Amino acid sequence: MNESVRHWLEQAVQKNASDIFIGAGRHMSFRIDGSIAEQSEERVSPATANKYVKELYEYAQRDISNYEKNGDDDFPITLAGVARFRVSAYNQRGTFAAVIRVVSFDLPNYQNLHIPEEVMKVANEKNGMVLVTGPAGSGKTTTLACIIDAINSTRNGHIITLEDPIEYLHKDKKSLVSQREISTDTRSYLTALRACLRQAPDIILLGEMRDHETIKTAMTAAETGHLLISTLHTLGAANTIERIVDVFPAQQQTQVRFQLPLLLRTVISQQLLPKASGGVVPAFEVMHVNSAIRNLIRESKTFQIDNVLQTSSGTGMISMDSYILNLFKKGDITKETAITHATNPEQMSRSIERM
Repeated sequence: MNESVRHWLEQAVQKNASDIFIGAGRHMSFRIDGSIAEQSEERVSPATANKYVKELYEYAQRDISNYEKNGDDDFPITLAGVARFRVSAYNQRGTFAAVIRVVSFDLPNYQNLHIPEEVMKVANEKNGMVLVTGPAGSGKTTTLACIIDAINSTRNGHIITLEDPIEYLHKDKKSLVSQREISTDTRSYLTALRACLRQAPDIILLGEMRDHETIKTAMTAAETGHLLISTLHTLGAANTIERIVDVFPAQQQTQVRFQLPLLLRTVISQQLLPKASGGVVPAFEVMHVNSAIRNLIRESKTFQIDNVLQTSSGTGMISMDSYILNLFKKGDITKETAITHATNPEQMSRSIERM
């Protein structure tokens, strides 16, 4: 292959691909509408894979030595007039490889992405903690970008984002937006989070809560009057709460169960489902923390949260299975997809049969 990596970056944007896959021994491939499709007739040689990854580092004006030493690296690149890209470079069987996420220059429109209004309402929160959760590749970063843009467009304040790497660029609107990239602008999430508490923030976007110390500091930030928005790789509000509690030592978990419900405002969970007509469609769960939810968290009865979600739609709660069932009713997804992605597949199957 004589093409430069720029050729594939431009092709991906033209074809509305979400991801580009580079690896020796395989064809150049794009993820388009949720499916991976080969783009090259011949397989990528080890030399070509190495060449492409080195070109990515040149575009990023980034030192490649850390990647060569450790075998993994994440960084953004920007091609003027094309798009922004998030690169995850890794070693594979002794050769260079990469997965590249395509990020538009323009901030996404939440309505075009089928993000419900109930999710966007969290932009009105003034303090506490809001969590957006879901598996990798479920669209959490895009949902966060929409929420931050809504805050930026309607509220006067200082928004600090801590991201690894930065994907969407926010311009100052009604708010001042400070975007910091981990490893480029600061050493770690924890270092940046501790520092930002001295930088007069009103809203803090924490790209990911990865460990005990970061979660503990995030809770402190939410306790001291800031609105903290972050993510976890969990699916479902109950799983999210248990994940947070389990991060702490056993002797602190009771205290956390009493502290967390006072801080937590909303947990949003999302996943991407294959559409019946091709492409993908998001499915959401929204849990607003009310007195019933607070009691369940304190009493270690988070397994009952799904029941509260099912019976509280009038207060803005959305259960994942009811959202999925509605997608099926509208013909957006197949019966098999609905059952496969449901929290309770047996109940979903019965609900569809009754229809």
